[in-house]
Amino acid sequence: MNTDLLGLSVDSNSSHLAWMYDIFCRTGIQISFPIIADRNGQIARKYGMISNDVSNTETVRNVFIIDDKQIIRTILIYPLNVGRFIPEIIRIVQALQMADCSKGSTAANWMPGNPIIVPMPHTYSQLEDRIKYIEENRNGISWYLSFTNPPEICEDSKSKNC
Repeated sequence: MNTDLLGLSVDSNSSHLAWMYDIFCRTGIQISFPIIADRNGQIARKYGMISNDVSNTETVRNVFIIDDKQIIRTILIYPLNVGRFIPEIIRIVQALQMADCSKGSTAANWMPGNPIIVPMPHTYSQLEDRIKYIEENRNGISWYLSFTNPPEICEDSKSKNC
């Protein structure tokens, strides 16, 4: 998916190694991404990952999706007692990539392969063209909300799938 994972924990490096080894022993899965030991919580506090209402030392379960321009695009915060939902995290990455690739938007409940929302027209002439397009293709509600099939290949990079 053209992404990298990075873990951050207030636990020690020894604790991370034990955790990674235990996962391997029990499942055969090797954790292949780096995990930063933030023992004093300095980084976790800067990113709002420690909820003082819950604990002064335990982190809540945060997911940050940061793009290649170092812009935080999504923040998910899970309470300590609720696990992350990996399929939704993957769907968000796919939706962000599709929206960037297509210059469109993904609707609520969008899933890969679903139509995307076409960007709104900026001129009256484009508005008229959009109305005609919707009437011909029956793929919209109004000039400001119409849909198209997602591109198979990004325009920005011919080799990268959306």
